[in-house]
Amino acid sequence: MEQRINIKRFLDDSGKIIQLPRNKKTRFALLEYLSEKFEANCTYTEKEVNNICDEWHTFGDYFVLRRELIDNGLLCREADGSRYWRSQIDQKDNT
Repeated sequence: MEQRINIKRFLDDSGKIIQLPRNKKTRFALLEYLSEKFEANCTYTEKEVNNICDEWHTFGDYFVLRRELIDNGLLCREADGSRYWRSQIDQKDNT
């Protein structure tokens, strides 16, 4: 049975991220939570990605969130940064 990592202490009452944990597994779980704010099979501009990241945190650094999503394979992008999309590996199989 898969154990879910509790990320609640890193979220405020409205579900916004208040800080990134140092622990890698917990950090990844929090980034997975953020990646779920992006629709599957949808592309985004860098500005749209920034806006979504900005909307879901309180510490004023959406750049680090965007970079972490990409570095952890949860968000993909074109090499020139013109287009972003949610990673296929992040999406749960609903069959």
